[in-house]
Amino acid sequence: MVTLEQARLNYRRKSVRWGFYWAMWCALLWGAWYVPGTAVWYEEPFVSLGNGGTIEFLVAAAIITSFSAVGVLIALFVWLLALGKVGEYSRTMNRHNISKWFYLAALFGGPCALFGSYLAIGYVGPLFAAIAALMYPVVGATLARIWYQERISKRAAVGIFLILIGGMSVYAHGLLGEMGGFENGAWLGFLGGLMAAFGWGIEGAIAGRALDVSDPDVGIALRFSGEVFYWVCLIMPAFIMWSDYDVIGLMLATLSFWPMVWILLSGFCFGFCYVAWYKSFPLIGVGRGQAIGALYGVFAVIFLSIFTFTLPSWYFLIGLSLTIFGGVLMFTERSEMLEIIRRK
Repeated sequence: MVTLEQARLNYRRKSVRWGFYWAMWCALLWGAWYVPGTAVWYEEPFVSLGNGGTIEFLVAAAIITSFSAVGVLIALFVWLLALGKVGEYSRTMNRHNISKWFYLAALFGGPCALFGSYLAIGYVGPLFAAIAALMYPVVGATLARIWYQERISKRAAVGIFLILIGGMSVYAHGLLGEMGGFENGAWLGFLGGLMAAFGWGIEGAIAGRALDVSDPDVGIALRFSGEVFYWVCLIMPAFIMWSDYDVIGLMLATLSFWPMVWILLSGFCFGFCYVAWYKSFPLIGVGRGQAIGALYGVFAVIFLSIFTFTLPSWYFLIGLSLTIFGGVLMFTERSEMLEIIRRK
């Protein structure tokens, strides 16, 4: 006969296992997102940009990000309908002590992180954008430790370190190649990379506070509802009012077949990536969830290699080995170390 204590331990082990599964799904979908996220820049009207200066790229990145946010929200409402959680969405929205954290997370994850990532892709390239954002688990784990004393064991810290080193080694060779082609104004791409790293790290730490007392499927829908509001009601009207650039003309030009195909595909891909990301936080903690999610670097190289017909090089194998070893190191951590993720 199974005792109550044994049943509780079995349930906790199963929860931790599913936390790692969700984080791995996040990494897989996040890596896949770089394909449509990069491809949209090679479609009209974005492929012809270059004569309007810095403001032109800022407007283009803002339009792509705002349209992608709408695509994510559509995917998430389809997800809520399939799960029958639309009513829970309305109830959680009215609980302002909970929903306010998701709206704050949206501010850092959307206009800061996702916008910065598109800037880095457009100005520098997908390899730089990926390596820059790869540092976000360090930011998230540090803030989670400071804000609500989330435990990070020595084994987990070593796993996080190996994942980051492995991911950086995957991109280091390609990054050096891209640095040789920087043009004037590339500082904007560097800034975008920093925005992505800090934005996603801060978002995870903020959302972690609300995910303990709310449904992750509902929480992520609220988070993107906030982001769509920021873009549609605040940021894009500000660009239209205070910019001399033809923002509306570029928006209308974006509403053509192939740009919308890539934007909607990236939105759906990123939406379900976020679902898995948010589901992992209450189960294994923000630090571990973000560290496993950082495996997206490996998957990004795999998908980009498939779609560009470029085989991985030797440094990819080194990075792959390090990131897998780091993930296994965290996955096989004793359940006693994960029993209490945060201090009471």
